[in-house]
Amino acid sequence: MFYYKYNDKYLFSIKDEYSFTKINSIPHDCQELYYLNNLTGNSKRAFSVNHPSDLYINEESLDMLRVNDISYDLPENITELIDKRKIKAVNTAYSDYADCFYMDEFNKRKVNILALGDVGSTLLIGLKLLGKDSISSIGIYDRSLDKIKRWEYEMNQTSFPFDDSLPTVQGINKEELFDCDMFIFCASKGVPPVGSQVADVRMAQFEGNAELIKEYALMAADCRFKGIFAVVSDPVDQLCQTVLKESRGVLAPEQIKGYGLGVMNARALYYSKKFNKFSMYLKEGRAFGPHGKDLIIANSIRDYDDELSRELTKYAVEANLEVRKTGFKPYIAPALSSGAISIIYTLEGKYHYSSNYLAGVYMGAKNRNLPSGLDIEKIQMPDKLFERIKKTYNKLK
Repeated sequence: MFYYKYNDKYLFSIKDEYSFTKINSIPHDCQELYYLNNLTGNSKRAFSVNHPSDLYINEESLDMLRVNDISYDLPENITELIDKRKIKAVNTAYSDYADCFYMDEFNKRKVNILALGDVGSTLLIGLKLLGKDSISSIGIYDRSLDKIKRWEYEMNQTSFPFDDSLPTVQGINKEELFDCDMFIFCASKGVPPVGSQVADVRMAQFEGNAELIKEYALMAADCRFKGIFAVVSDPVDQLCQTVLKESRGVLAPEQIKGYGLGVMNARALYYSKKFNKFSMYLKEGRAFGPHGKDLIIANSIRDYDDELSRELTKYAVEANLEVRKTGFKPYIAPALSSGAISIIYTLEGKYHYSSNYLAGVYMGAKNRNLPSGLDIEKIQMPDKLFERIKKTYNKLK
């Protein structure tokens, strides 16, 4: 190992190829450490090191979703800091990598929402009610001034009886959208009407929504936006990729997150309570991939059953069609499970489901955002499950 100091930050690397001031070791009381590595190919600018294997990669791959059986001989203090998630991996292939030498503490964040349609307004209600500890204020913007005024009135008259701790909601101008810590994109060109014969409702929206989101990706780039660009509109994985492309390298891949997988997990939970054969899902199951037809539900990561998993996946994928049969658009559960709840958990550093950049694509998995960066869960993964994930990954490439 090679150790360095940069201002008041401690750095280390396996390769001696950096010109920072060299030191002999890391202080034993160090609680903030940065690992330098030059990653090739499609890799993030920074992420939280959650396993020793993260120190020995040359580029990102799907293998970062699973734990390997290799034994690593690391200094004890390095191992302890990995376990505490106090090491941020910094990809020195990025010219601005030194901007990553910081770890934010958890504080209340300023959140802005674009578009107050069915999804945006429902998500707003969720954030207002759940955001006491994580959100300082919620800015709202829509092309309709009346919608802005309506929701500003309604939300600021929503309160617990003897407590004024819920986040304030305020209308903002379009130019203020990126004056925040998290920008939430809920705009849509239109959802296929109830009764239409569209096989994949989510993908049917891609072309129109991609055109919409390009404008805001460019705005984010022009503003040198440093926060999270959260995509809630469908299809989230492909739209995240559009944002990355259109932001012209200004936004780091890990700044962009897609919120669609939370509701697929919730739908799998619903059916696991409805049918006893899926009952293990609550404590042992996982969801991966996009929240459309290429979704992957694993009934259990302890005792994986491929047939049961595929059956539960089918139930989750088709759940929105069951709502449509009632004559209504299925937007409430997505806005709350994928949107509000998952966003609150993001801001609080808790595990949730969302899509993040991994090896060149945006794909959903269990993850959390920590001061040290994005922490995507690694598990002991059954081979059959890994093959399903690889198949979906290749479709997203």
